Amino acid sequence: MSRPVLILASVLALAGCAENAPRARSASSEAAAPGPGKGKGYSHDPFPSTYRAYPGAPTLLTNVTILDGEGGRIDNGAVLFRDGKIVEVGQGLTPGAGVTVIDGRNKYVTPGVIDIHSHLGDYPSPGVEALSDGNEMTSPVTPEVWAEHSVWPQDPGFGRALVNGGVTTLQILPGSANLFGGRSVTVKNVYARTMQAMKFPGAPYGLKMACGENPKRVYGGKGRAPATRMGNIAVDRQTWAKAVEYKRRWDKYEDKGGEAPSRDLAMDTLRGVLEGEILVQNHCYRADEMAVVMDMAKEFGYHVTAFHHAVEAYKIADLLKANDTCAAVWADWYGFKMEAYDAVNENLAILEKEGACAMIHSDDQNGIQRLNQEVAKARASGRKAGFDISEAAAWRWLAINPAKALGIADRTGSLKPGKMADVVLWNGNPFSVYTRPQMVWVDGALLYDANNPKLRPVSDFELGQPGEGDVK
Repeated sequence: MSRPVLILASVLALAGCAENAPRARSASSEAAAPGPGKGKGYSHDPFPSTYRAYPGAPTLLTNVTILDGEGGRIDNGAVLFRDGKIVEVGQGLTPGAGVTVIDGRNKYVTPGVIDIHSHLGDYPSPGVEALSDGNEMTSPVTPEVWAEHSVWPQDPGFGRALVNGGVTTLQILPGSANLFGGRSVTVKNVYARTMQAMKFPGAPYGLKMACGENPKRVYGGKGRAPATRMGNIAVDRQTWAKAVEYKRRWDKYEDKGGEAPSRDLAMDTLRGVLEGEILVQNHCYRADEMAVVMDMAKEFGYHVTAFHHAVEAYKIADLLKANDTCAAVWADWYGFKMEAYDAVNENLAILEKEGACAMIHSDDQNGIQRLNQEVAKARASGRKAGFDISEAAAWRWLAINPAKALGIADRTGSLKPGKMADVVLWNGNPFSVYTRPQMVWVDGALLYDANNPKLRPVSDFELGQPGEGDVK
């Protein structure tokens, strides 16, 4: 046999051996590792709440007029709370051993006020540029920023909201310059050294969105999109389309495994909205724009929890009710720009009578101290127009309705047994301009007593300065 033939035979023999030998498994042929499970591809709460309620004493408030926050009223009533929770609400309650009894004759008791729209901590006092941290005006789409990372717990506004306004819970939002402004955070209104120690345990995050004049003015003025209302919606829709695809990739990975998709912090937030774990809080004034946004939400499979400001909500009360979308409004603040022009003082009363979810909000460091008076004004405007809304029904605008829109109505927002003992004792009828909080409890802890100078919150920043802890 010649040498070339021998070489060829050897090659064929080796090839045959190779075919019969066990094959090395390629990475692609191996079974994919199982997925981590739904929602477990990355941390959804990397800055968890460390809130701990201050210690409190078992307390019985007697001989009071009770507005329970859900539309109920009890005259000559009593409220008992213990271990941070409401225990019993009714008439003729007996205190039991070790219970502090407070006679509230001629006074009112309500749940703590909830403000769904605040910028305390992000735009704190003193109002200087160095502390202006609420608007990330570098792009119209910034869902990756979180309001809590700007919250300054030393803002004196927190204490003033507690003692002057009876505010026990508030949502802190980014500003409204951007279409997607970032995540909001819900906090308990307590003194704390850190933002995490104020965070309402288990409260859903919110996503601040904005439509209308602000985004198109800010970015159109820079020669970039959006510069028009149609530009606003176009950028919104393109962003949501990306979010839907991002969610699809992560859902597949968490279900089936394989290589994890690349993280995108902005898309993480929007995926949370599409999953229903982050609630959309949408700055919007005009009725027509709110209707467009609700249709856009249906297109991409999310829900608008509440429109904020909503001065034209009265025009579409039926649509808001049908879409289970709340409206957070002012009593009589309007006319300061074109989209805020066509307002009526009866806005809140009309929403109430049409069965829509409605509430008062502040959006202001001073207004948050007098939300009870804002409710009184809105109620009076409704009465003049023939809408007779009871005190008990109107108090829902400060209690259970904002609690619902924040996803915390199962824990606070009304004086019901088992709920957090966030309670305000007012020194008179809270619909009067002469009435102030007498005492305020948060989770059953007495944090303010008008008759005890030692129980007046003072920001650490204020110590040693003129007017520290001033109650105005």
